[in-house]
Amino acid sequence: MNYPKSKSYNTPELLSKIMGPHPVKLTEELLLNHRIPAGATVLDLGSGQGLSSIFLAKEYGFKVYAGDLWSDPEENRKFFDSMGLSSEQIVPVKADAEDLPFEPAFFDAVVSIDSYNYFGRNEAYLDTKLLPCVKPGGWLYISIPGMKKDCHNNLPQELLLSWTPEQLDYIHDLTWWRSMFEKSNDAELVSITEMESNNEVWQDWLACDNEYAVNDRKSMNAGAGKYFNFISVVLRKKA
Repeated sequence: MNYPKSKSYNTPELLSKIMGPHPVKLTEELLLNHRIPAGATVLDLGSGQGLSSIFLAKEYGFKVYAGDLWSDPEENRKFFDSMGLSSEQIVPVKADAEDLPFEPAFFDAVVSIDSYNYFGRNEAYLDTKLLPCVKPGGWLYISIPGMKKDCHNNLPQELLLSWTPEQLDYIHDLTWWRSMFEKSNDAELVSITEMESNNEVWQDWLACDNEYAVNDRKSMNAGAGKYFNFISVVLRKKA
């Protein structure tokens, strides 16, 4: 697909900030025809070094909280300042997804790119940990790295060149995730679909010098990409 909003984010400086398959392109595809209200307060959950958060603030006009457990909020603040974004537009937060430091019903929406699979595989997580900080009627847009078809009982050797079985257990197929989200009592599953951008966002990542990208090349160069996809999930908190 075309990524008109993402084109200006393909500079070497900004691509050095990515921590996996191109998060800005994933965000742009995920939010096609989105229903998040203008000026919404949005949690970018698992924001990494904040590139997706900048994209949400600059291109969509949201007030963004960049929530991540492993990134340094002070370093992210410097990055946001360098991109011309004030604390009124974007706020870096040290945030554990299991213990979110926000008031109830604080957010109009949550966006999560390439991270939900790390903390959301427990079926109770959505209702007990994440949805309490979302307003009734609020939206959740989630992009999850997935498998075309779960194969954990017989993992292809190509996958094991870069990842252990324990690491691959974070990756599941669309059917598995649908079953997970349908167990929620407090959210409506609006849609769950395979995304178009899998090959391109992986190519962007594998071209980086990041040590994790270098390691991932072992499997991907051996053809492991045929087993993977990205999954788009849209949920709405029940009123």
